[in-house]
Amino acid sequence: MKTLRQAKPGETVRVMKLVGDSVVKRRIMDMGITKGVCVYIRKVAPLGDPLEVTVRGYELTLRKADAELIQVEEVVA
Repeated sequence: MKTLRQAKPGETVRVMKLVGDSVVKRRIMDMGITKGVCVYIRKVAPLGDPLEVTVRGYELTLRKADAELIQVEEVVA
């Protein structure tokens, strides 16, 4: 399955699953990234870390390691 880290700028994806230990999953969920939410990829830094996304109407910056833990599917417009 594709991860948020693999999504390209300008793409909108839907979160399917969060993986990893409970502490990291809780932190990601506290930021508003939960199963079923749509995430728009705004920008990715030149070296791929961090990436900037829009989720639930606000901008959020995620580390590459955290983005690897978020499994997504592409939203068909």
